[in-house]
Amino acid sequence: MKALVYNGPCDVQVKQVPDAKIVKPTDVLVRITTTNICGSDLHMYEGRTSMETGRILGHENLGEVIEVGNAVYRVKVGDMVCLPFNIGCGFCENCERGYSGFCLTANPGTAGAAYGFAGMGPYSGGQAELLRVPFADYNCLVLPEDAKEKENDYVMLSDILPTGYHATELAGVKPGETVVIYGAGPVGLMATMSAFIKGASQVFVVDEHKDRLALAEKLGAVGISDIGEAGVQQVLDLTDGKGTDRGCECVGYQCCDRHGKEVPNLTMNNLVKAVKPTGGIGVVGVFLPEDPGAKDDLAKEGKLAFDFGNFWFKGQKIGTGQANVKHYNRQLANLIHVGKAKPSTIISHELALDEAPKAYDKFDKREKGWTKVVLKPGK
Repeated sequence: MKALVYNGPCDVQVKQVPDAKIVKPTDVLVRITTTNICGSDLHMYEGRTSMETGRILGHENLGEVIEVGNAVYRVKVGDMVCLPFNIGCGFCENCERGYSGFCLTANPGTAGAAYGFAGMGPYSGGQAELLRVPFADYNCLVLPEDAKEKENDYVMLSDILPTGYHATELAGVKPGETVVIYGAGPVGLMATMSAFIKGASQVFVVDEHKDRLALAEKLGAVGISDIGEAGVQQVLDLTDGKGTDRGCECVGYQCCDRHGKEVPNLTMNNLVKAVKPTGGIGVVGVFLPEDPGAKDDLAKEGKLAFDFGNFWFKGQKIGTGQANVKHYNRQLANLIHVGKAKPSTIISHELALDEAPKAYDKFDKREKGWTKVVLKPGK
């Protein structure tokens, strides 16, 4: 099969590799029809993680089931399925409690597993023609009859739409509240959509990239094009000096200031300033236990110079961590099915799998107009 293989920093290549296959009776084999490039893929692409060379990337996957293991009960050949990026077993303590992103079985010794991801188990990614799906009865979201018609919407259920929604859940967004979102990348845009789904009265999105802010504004948000102090002041001015009720961090440890310099604590500390006393903050931007490639000594150890004094003094709350996709994907799929959510509006490029290396390069450079890339292995 064709697959996108990680050769090393800033070097990915579409190669012929052995076909994915069923390994355990609880597996299914999926023919991938749509797979996305995620901002988290760029951390590995840039060599900022422990990703091993030779591995297949891709954790945002959708396709058709073509073979099922003999212990699979619910999923059938021919089903169109979307796969949560986090792999859960369905029966461990965390999965039973709804924390499928922190499964204790799929990656022994670590809480959490994922497709094609550094430190998240041995599972191959789906930027390929075929994908093995473990614990398939639990992990496959079987899509409704409009799956092919709305494929570019449903594929967002693999990660970014549930992750954006998770940001608003961690922050505690309620109807009528104001929300500030740092980052207008794909996850920040999905957090924007989610905040409005939950009834937010106003959403402010902060980012330096004007093309991405334009998408946020198209979704109904107020765009703020200064990620620094001036941007914080704009949020305060637009909320009568109070700050917003809630805030979402959708950038992560590679946050840059307006001069392009990495400042990993910038968004976190600005959220403390921009969110009102007793407000809530949800953090879904990726922060790692260690980042040897960082220029900041604290960041190399996965630490931040966090403004804890003001955070404590303002009585704010914070929630963090990757999204437990299964906790949200069925309900969000219903919204797509009835036309209440259309996450495909943020897609900028639909390309063949063979074009993936070029797409990684363009997306990594944040070139204008490259906001969300979907790959079609059968194209």
